[in-house]
Amino acid sequence: MQIELISFGKLSDFIPNQNLEIEGIENTDDLKQYLEKIFPELAAMKYKLALNKNLVQQNSKIKNRDSIALMPPFSGG
Repeated sequence: MQIELISFGKLSDFIPNQNLEIEGIENTDDLKQYLEKIFPELAAMKYKLALNKNLVQQNSKIKNRDSIALMPPFSGG
């Protein structure tokens, strides 16, 4: 399965935007574990995932060609 990975803020310092080919990963929890394994710096950071421009609030299924954004904590006003 192929996904588009987009990173923002401090995360983009060590995770380039890219298309990833992944196998055996079916949901956002699995993807988070996989990413923290290949990018060890990520495990020590707080971040959120967005799946196809929607913030992930709970474990969600991932499909081929989905877009995943990694976002550091942010505030607005």
